[in-house]
Amino acid sequence: MSLDPIPIHAVNPPPGESALTGNAPPLLRELAAGVRRLLETGESSAIDLSALPLTPADLDWLQEKLGSGEISVILQAGGVSTLNETACPGIWWVTHRNEQGAVTAQFIEVAFVPELVKAAPQDVAIGQEYLELMIADL
Repeated sequence: MSLDPIPIHAVNPPPGESALTGNAPPLLRELAAGVRRLLETGESSAIDLSALPLTPADLDWLQEKLGSGEISVILQAGGVSTLNETACPGIWWVTHRNEQGAVTAQFIEVAFVPELVKAAPQDVAIGQEYLELMIADL
């Protein structure tokens, strides 16, 4: 049996709806569970958005739902990384870009403070040495 007589019609959905997959809403439940765990145990977690089947429209929907918070951090090391608190304190939207500005990874991190922002103990030790040298020169 041939498929030639079956008519095929492309239907264009309304703008803004075309690329929504329905994969983003369940992430809100996962984030709620992550916030509960953070408050109960102090354990942080992250969702690698780049590893999920999300379209740009899904990401836009998720960003709109989470909103914007009060804190933004910009790191410049081999490209720009932005860590933006959402309207839900403890939930951070983290985007890493390469030197050309292309997005290389996106995460939603559930944490009091994102790990990437915390100073490493060896860096704090270097800061302490620097401060002690300044004090010694007074």
